[in-house]
Amino acid sequence: MHPFHWVPGDGARHASLDARPEGVFLHPTGAEVRTLCGLDVLADNSQLAWLWETCPECNAEAHRISARSTTSGRTR
Repeated sequence: MHPFHWVPGDGARHASLDARPEGVFLHPTGAEVRTLCGLDVLADNSQLAWLWETCPECNAEAHRISARSTTSGRTR
């Protein structure tokens, strides 16, 4: 599992490292979230929001994080 998660906000699907509230899978709508691209956005968990385009900066950083976690987890 990766340390980031996806959260729609500000018209795009962003990735974030922010901790989610205890016992929930998604940030609640209206919660302020810091994204991997550096924006602070208000989460929007509407059905339409999950169809927004992915933020290219968050996507690139998420891929970098994924690559690091994949290679650091390998054993020789």
